[in-house]
Amino acid sequence: MSFQFDLLEDKVEFFQATDLKALEKRINEQIDINKAIMLAVHSVSHQMHVDENGRTFYSAVVHFKAKR
Repeated sequence: MSFQFDLLEDKVEFFQATDLKALEKRINEQIDINKAIMLAVHSVSHQMHVDENGRTFYSAVVHFKAKR
């Protein structure tokens, strides 16, 4: 039996929350987790949506890349 380890080069993660503070907290927690596997934030894209009842939803896409 042989093991082969490949480095994770890219990782894209999606986040959503009902308020901006919770969204930021989730992203920061995942940044800390991904640091352990040598990934750093490459880019962040975010969006806000208001539904027909006036509730706001926040979402973000974070692209992590291997540190070089």
